[in-house]
Amino acid sequence: MPRPLVPDRRERLLDAAERLILERGFDAMGIAAVAAEAGIGKGAVYLEFAGKRDLLDAVLRRATRRLRDRVRLEVGDDPGLSDAYRAAIRALLQDDLLTAAFLDDHAVLGAHVETVDDDRYRRRHEGVVDWVRDRQARGSLIADVSPEHVALALSSATIGLLSANRLLGPLSPADLEGAVEALARMAATFEVEPPATGRSVSAAAAASAPS
Repeated sequence: MPRPLVPDRRERLLDAAERLILERGFDAMGIAAVAAEAGIGKGAVYLEFAGKRDLLDAVLRRATRRLRDRVRLEVGDDPGLSDAYRAAIRALLQDDLLTAAFLDDHAVLGAHVETVDDDRYRRRHEGVVDWVRDRQARGSLIADVSPEHVALALSSATIGLLSANRLLGPLSPADLEGAVEALARMAATFEVEPPATGRSVSAAAAASAPS
């Protein structure tokens, strides 16, 4: 008689793997340890994942979806640049695994860092470039600055803040929030202020008219 399936087996394995990667590092994590942490037989791990590297890839993909969902929950589906940047960097700072991935932290991700090619960085950069270009086409961002330069500036600022939190810190929550807000205000300088609505213009005119 076949064994009954473990409820949420895949998610339990992903949860266990993420905890162990952060506690021990990817290189020190073994499949047997993941199975034990999840309370699942070792053989069941291979029913879900081809091996250790496949498991890590799944953990990182889930973390990326988690960040996107968190940002969308905070700012909606069509945020401005400063709101999107503020929400994204806050989410990154709260996610140790993605911070390690963003900084290529060998202590956490081990040999995985050496297998990542430059295309990953290029794709991430091009995604931001396309997003900025789309906002410029809509008229919500100023058009006299290169989308590539905006994307490069934002990425550099993000890496700098994540690195500072590790090299100078850990920084206090107040310091981190202050830095995030400062960077968001810098991003806001690229935004185009929406025109006043007809009602607002009329109200302003009425208020300034002589009695």
